[in-house]
Amino acid sequence: MSRPLRVAVIGAGPAGVYTADILTKSDADVQIDLFDKLPAPYGLVRYGVAPDHPRIKGIVTALQKVLDKPSVRFFGNVEYGVDLKLDDLRQLYDAVVFSTGASSDRPLDLPGIDLPGSYGAADFVSWYDGHPDVPRTWPLTATSVAVLGVGNVALDVARILAKTADELLVTEIPPNVHEGLAASPVTDVHVFGRRGPAQAKFTPLELRELDHSPNVEVIVHAEGIEFDEASMHAIRTSKQVEMIVKTLQEWAIRDVGTRPRRLHLHFLEAPVEVLGTSSVTGLRTETQELTGDGNVRGTGVFTDWDVQAVYRAVGYLSTHLPGVPFDHVSGTIPHLAGRVLDLDEVPIPGVYTTGWVKRGPIGLIGHTKGDALETVTSLLEDAAALPRCTASPSAVVEFLSQRGVPFVTNEGWRRLDLHEMALGEAQGRERVKVVPREEMTAICRD
Repeated sequence: MSRPLRVAVIGAGPAGVYTADILTKSDADVQIDLFDKLPAPYGLVRYGVAPDHPRIKGIVTALQKVLDKPSVRFFGNVEYGVDLKLDDLRQLYDAVVFSTGASSDRPLDLPGIDLPGSYGAADFVSWYDGHPDVPRTWPLTATSVAVLGVGNVALDVARILAKTADELLVTEIPPNVHEGLAASPVTDVHVFGRRGPAQAKFTPLELRELDHSPNVEVIVHAEGIEFDEASMHAIRTSKQVEMIVKTLQEWAIRDVGTRPRRLHLHFLEAPVEVLGTSSVTGLRTETQELTGDGNVRGTGVFTDWDVQAVYRAVGYLSTHLPGVPFDHVSGTIPHLAGRVLDLDEVPIPGVYTTGWVKRGPIGLIGHTKGDALETVTSLLEDAAALPRCTASPSAVVEFLSQRGVPFVTNEGWRRLDLHEMALGEAQGRERVKVVPREEMTAICRD
């Protein structure tokens, strides 16, 4: 009698959960186990989306429905490469899908970038989102801050830095984050983009949200609002670019108000050096000019900005997984339609990948669905030829228990979920995150 195809998915963020969802909706008879190194699922939806974006986090309702399916099991607090290795998984499952995402900061090669006071945006995002594996405190001592990059993450970082802590009390931020932000003396946040406004990578909605705070004055520096032939083409052919440019132009010519904090947007200013000796004391930029094709070149005009902290938001980077091929240049797992390739570019039987670790950290959450569909299609095409493991479905539970791994099930995660909502209700909020990993795990396993 045939049995269900057993699939392990490593990483329970949107990419992993979408993979499980598509598998369960296929005609194939499947059982899926989702593993995550954190006690809670959802990956960057929980630990990478700014807390004042509750509408984006509404996606968790759909993700939870997948975890609640009888053919899906969740194993949280299980770290791949430590608690489970690829050889173990291949003994326990017929196929393995890696969907570990990208949670590290892409490096930026600038003199002074490693000075104290210079930070990666991903680390700061993890802190304000209550990630259990980052320090509980953050050094918010600067009155003037620079943010490098003009994507959505850069705007998130700038917005959280510029807002007052009490504005975020309606969100799920834990008490330590509120305390840290409340002590921040910041008055000015400067966002720097190397290219022009038509080449910005943020979305219109993300841009407009900057202007919603009653305490933050958004100032667009008009000298960077320039357009070349490629810029005009982008404006004519993209409604999104047109909306972004229109908003920036309107803000550039309006009178500056009197709100107590200021968020500055600078275009055509390329960072060239972080200044300081023992800590950040400034940022040097070079004014750029558009070259007609959407690119830029330096003008030789330099400006030193008086800032005491620098945040680089130039992209995320995936981490190399033990035993899995990895392209360190692109920060991705080599693959063919989701099939992981060995050093000879031959597909490794039963090993697949999806999400940002597959394609790189580009695109919004919704783009992950199509990515997962490609990988699942490949997996199901291969299914009949895959060597079947001999282990029972309960073998992984026995394996983890014997190793003393305090794994968290879906039922345990729901206990934590209810606990956080109860904390929020007591404070008149929807939820308050529990931060320490030990406390999270204890609640889940109570």
